Amino acid sequence: MLTLLMETKNTNMISSDELNLESVRKSLIRQEDTIVLSLIERAKFPFNFPTYDYDPSSSSSSCVLSGSLVHFIVKETEILHAKVGRYTSPEEHPFFPDELPPPLTPPHNYPQVLHPAAACININDTIWKMYFDELLPLFAAEGDDGNYGSTAECDLKCLQALSRRIHYGKFVAEVKFRDAPEDYGPAIRAQDRDALMKLLTFESVEEMVKGRVAKKAMIFGQEVSLDDKEEDIKYKVNPAIVSRLYGEWVMPLTKLVQVEYLLRRLS
Repeated sequence: MLTLLMETKNTNMISSDELNLESVRKSLIRQEDTIVLSLIERAKFPFNFPTYDYDPSSSSSSCVLSGSLVHFIVKETEILHAKVGRYTSPEEHPFFPDELPPPLTPPHNYPQVLHPAAACININDTIWKMYFDELLPLFAAEGDDGNYGSTAECDLKCLQALSRRIHYGKFVAEVKFRDAPEDYGPAIRAQDRDALMKLLTFESVEEMVKGRVAKKAMIFGQEVSLDDKEEDIKYKVNPAIVSRLYGEWVMPLTKLVQVEYLLRRLS
C-alpha cells in the first residue's frame, strides 16, 4: 500500500529536459479534470455545517479533535502521507507543514527542475480560506445529511487538487523564464511585481481556460436520464461557478505563485 502511494506520486514528474510550454500545458489541462471531478464529488453532499464547526466546550466534542473535523482529517491525512514521502515532491504542498513528521521511506531523486527557492513558496493558507469562505458556499447546497466524514474527505480532495494546480505556477514560471530570460530578467532584478504580473497575463488564454473548464463541468456533471430533453439538462455543479473559480481564484493565485517564484529566480 505504501509502495503504491509512492509510485502514484512519482509517476508524472517532468524532467528538466522535458520541461516546456507544451508539457506544462498538458499537465494543467489534466489537472482541470481532477478539479472539476472533485467538485462534483463534493456536491453530492449538502454543506453539512458541523463538519466545519468546533466548540471545545460542547459535550459532543471529541477530546481527540483539536479543531474542526475537516481540520482534523486534513492534518492527519497529511501526517500519514508525509511518512511515505508525499511532500518531498516539488508538486506537493501541505496545508499543515509544521505538523509533519519526516519520511519513513527511502528518498526519491526527483528531477531538479525548479530553483531551490521554490521550496519556500506555499500559499495554502490563502487557498484554504478561499475554498471554505468563498467557493464552497457557491456550490454546496444548504442542508445537513449527517455524512460529515465523507464530506471532509471530499473537501480534502478538492483542497489537494486546487493546491497542486495553483502551485504548479512554479513550473509555469520556470519554463517562461527559460524561454525569455531577457524579458523577465530586468523585472526580476528590479523586484518589480507589477511588471512581472503584466508579463504573465494573457487575457485571451485565460478566457479560453474559463470556457474549457465550464464545458468540462457540463460534460462531466450532467444529470443523465434517457427521457431528458436538451432544455431539461441539469448539472451537478453549475458550469458558471467552475468558470468563476478559475477566473477569480485559480488563475490569479497561480500568477501570484509565479511572481513569488520569479522574484527569487536569480537569487
